[in-house]
Amino acid sequence: MSGKEGFVEADNAEAIITRIEHKSRKIEALLKQSKPVEALKTALEGSPPNTRDERCKSANWIAVHRAIMAIRDLDGLFASLDPEYYDILMKYLYRGLSTGDRPTCDQCLRIHERLTERAGLGCIVRCLADTINTV
Repeated sequence: MSGKEGFVEADNAEAIITRIEHKSRKIEALLKQSKPVEALKTALEGSPPNTRDERCKSANWIAVHRAIMAIRDLDGLFASLDPEYYDILMKYLYRGLSTGDRPTCDQCLRIHERLTERAGLGCIVRCLADTINTV
């Protein structure tokens, strides 16, 4: 088995980017309505994109990053975020930390701390061990 099964390659990347752009518009609308938790949920839905195309991953990261940076109420976030999103959120937090951008890193560390308290160390291990579903 090749490990690439189920992934969409570059020839269909434009369709994925179109879906991500639609999702980004929805996220922006939610942020304008002061609904950052809903925006983050929307950003995490369908993530990571089912492709290895870096353009798609970057476009999706931009949408997720926008939502992550808008979160202020961490209690509200974890009160309404379904546990099914914990592992994927952790992946995006590590992507944010890898940017080296101070505001992004500060926000990602704040959320990381609370996410680890909520989801446990297994969330970190699963995130780091999953080399197939990369963000």
